[in-house]
Amino acid sequence: MRVGITCYPTYGGSGVVATEIGMELAQRGHEVHFVTYANPIRLADDTPGIVYHEVEVSSYPLFQYPPYSLALASRMAGVAKDAKLDLLHVHYAIPHSVSAMLASQMLGGRLPFITTLHGTDVTLVGADPSYLPITRFAIESSPAITCISAHLREQVVEVFGIDREVRVIPNFVNGDIYRPASDPALRARYAGPDEMLLAHLSNFRPVKRILDCIETFALLAPRVPSRLLMIGDGPDRQAAERVAVKRGVRNRVQFLGKWKGVASLLGVTDLLLLPSQMESFGLAALEAMACGAVPVATRVGGLPEVVTHGHDGFLVPVGDTRAMARAAESVLRSPARLHEMRVAARQTALSRFGSEAVIRMYVSLYESLVGPG
Repeated sequence: MRVGITCYPTYGGSGVVATEIGMELAQRGHEVHFVTYANPIRLADDTPGIVYHEVEVSSYPLFQYPPYSLALASRMAGVAKDAKLDLLHVHYAIPHSVSAMLASQMLGGRLPFITTLHGTDVTLVGADPSYLPITRFAIESSPAITCISAHLREQVVEVFGIDREVRVIPNFVNGDIYRPASDPALRARYAGPDEMLLAHLSNFRPVKRILDCIETFALLAPRVPSRLLMIGDGPDRQAAERVAVKRGVRNRVQFLGKWKGVASLLGVTDLLLLPSQMESFGLAALEAMACGAVPVATRVGGLPEVVTHGHDGFLVPVGDTRAMARAAESVLRSPARLHEMRVAARQTALSRFGSEAVIRMYVSLYESLVGPG
């Protein structure tokens, strides 16, 4: 099967998931074409079975803002025609679903497309009165719609009043890549032999509440010898660094910036802090769990569909840094319980969200639109 994929190629969850889908499809012998304005951040160069097509946007004095959605639609249609694509799979409604709809119309309606909704395209962008009508129209015009969690599906129905099938196909993790790492040298680079190693992974936007990570760690560090890795980058990084200085833990917190190969880092950590205001799924929690790191997350959105409190992780109220610190301390101070929860976390990740089963769901959906590839 020949599949075109469009996503935001940045450090956000939707682009990460789209890239992982493309790589998993290519490994299974499908031909994948990424159509976007930049190479997706997790897509390795010269990946077999994957072709990248850049979308170039011309800038003219007449245009106050470059018309990316139109350039994308034209590029989609051109790639679909030249590469004989069977379908498009677009991630994030605005503008990708709209562009896919236009591309299909340019080809006489012969190009099916699937829209996968990831969260803020529904709850923030799509719910904005300026975008709600076009977002609803694009979703309703999509031959197939998927969401990454049951929680998000409920939001889609509530925000847009969609009266049609919306499938839940969850995010997934490749357990061969995301796994506990026996790399003492890598761990020793960040923590001493008697220290616990914590991590946070996100795009450092306000919704991720990364200042709560620092506050939680400041409460935990005097009680449990530990270090914190802040993986990622974004607008709240400088504020987090200032809070770390103010709380006296700056020398125990390392800001690592953006990493392509986060699996190696997660594989040597003990615990993940995820204090988000909202998570439609919680991909960072799932990746950490596959690596045997215990997530301490907030009870919001789709996270309760991923983390079972007290079994493979912890769920606490948003903003309750003391509860987050207590949960972290309870497991980090008990080697036996930590081991038990690490094993349970990986088991949950592989048994419920393993890549093989989830990719089969997508392929089955593709075949329902175009027939077996």
